[in-house]
Amino acid sequence: MAEKGLSRMAWWIIFFVSTALLIYMLMFINEWFWVVLPFSLTALTKALNVI
Repeated sequence: MAEKGLSRMAWWIIFFVSTALLIYMLMFINEWFWVVLPFSLTALTKALNVI
């Protein structure tokens, strides 16, 4: 059966981009880094096929 939604490779790309954005925000806008944190963690769990 074909998987609906994004592929695991797409979730890995989203994870790396959001993690890079998270690190950037930690360096320059550190009081707002938590805004990006859910995107990074959700993409990681979807890429690892946990949820």
